Amino acid sequence: MFRARNTDPVTSWLAADSAKELAKHHATIIVDCLRKNGKLGKDGISNLTGLNPIQIARRVKEIERDGLICLTGQTVRSNSNRMEQEWQITPTQLTLI
Repeated sequence: MFRARNTDPVTSWLAADSAKELAKHHATIIVDCLRKNGKLGKDGISNLTGLNPIQIARRVKEIERDGLICLTGQTVRSNSNRMEQEWQITPTQLTLI
């Protein structure tokens, strides 16, 4: 995913490059959490990893696009008692682990 536009200044490109590494690190944390703990919503992942829910919400779609995780089709209660989507390791990935 591109994090800077062609028209952005050099500083934006440098920031985007550093964000790319951080995004990979967050993705690894999220995938490991789901592998170890099973199906969770973003707040559940947050509670177990220390990442904030916004960091998780930004990463899960990218990780899903990479085929590592998927939605379960179920919802779970968030920390604010609202319903949120539940995520899991993609079943085909489980056979590879």
